[in-house]
Amino acid sequence: MPPKDFRVPERRRRRPWGVLALAMLSGIAMMRNGAGVAEGPPQPAAAARPVARPVVAPPAEASSGVRPLPFAPASRIRIPAIEVAAPLMDVGLDADGWVAAPDPRDANMAGWYQNGIAPGQRGTSVIVGHVDNKSGPAVFYGLGALEKGQHVEVERYDGRVAVFEIYGIEVYSKQDFPGPQVYGDTGHPELRVITCGGGYTKAGGYDGNVVVYARMVGSR
Repeated sequence: MPPKDFRVPERRRRRPWGVLALAMLSGIAMMRNGAGVAEGPPQPAAAARPVARPVVAPPAEASSGVRPLPFAPASRIRIPAIEVAAPLMDVGLDADGWVAAPDPRDANMAGWYQNGIAPGQRGTSVIVGHVDNKSGPAVFYGLGALEKGQHVEVERYDGRVAVFEIYGIEVYSKQDFPGPQVYGDTGHPELRVITCGGGYTKAGGYDGNVVVYARMVGSR
């Protein structure tokens, strides 16, 4: 049986990020439960750097000779290095115009921003998830422990799996988030996986976001 036809209007496939660069991050922070996660989630080495935002350089062109995949919705994300194997729900905008986060009650659920790029398409696809919830660690609790060269796999509803290699892990203040750098189209199939990070207070939650940069290196 041939795969389903997932063609959609161009406006849905390539909606510009624009103001969504900041809006994407509004719904991801949750209150940490004092028991079990008192030390907080792992943070990338970037958390110890000076305040100046680093520029994450994409891989050399020679390492990117991978043919992009056509559009197909994302169904599941796997990150073997931190034992993530989670279903993906489609997320869009909420009533206030912010990008919605997955339901925090399901600690193992992540969200793919369906009005952007599909994983494996040319452009930058975005997957978000909670770092924790009121019960403890959630799907992307270990995101800050990832390292360059490790892989992220995204299953799609057309039966294909897009395989991405990590080339950067950073933490950014929510007040100084580099939207164009994070969401910009590099001309290749890329993926950003985002959760909360940085400092934490009971009053304000997490003050930053961990961003994993990855580029597709194959599919199956």
